[in-house]
Amino acid sequence: MGTTEKLQLGTVVSNKMQKTIVVEVTSRVKHETYMKYVTRARRYKAHDETNQSTIGETVTIQECRPISRDKRWRLLSTKEQAAQ
Repeated sequence: MGTTEKLQLGTVVSNKMQKTIVVEVTSRVKHETYMKYVTRARRYKAHDETNQSTIGETVTIQECRPISRDKRWRLLSTKEQAAQ
């Protein structure tokens, strides 16, 4: 059996912790009853070994083994730099 890597694309909303960033991933889903599209947001804590990410950057995170109580993701790459 092959392992599938779960990847998410999101925006960094916090980098105040040491070696940890908070990434907000948004998705559009159709409401079951009203059949309208609703934007849902979910926040993940991700491991950033070098503290390189800044708020506003678009990043890719990958699921990994538990690093701490809340961290189950790690920073894979930066797609877009934050506007200065």
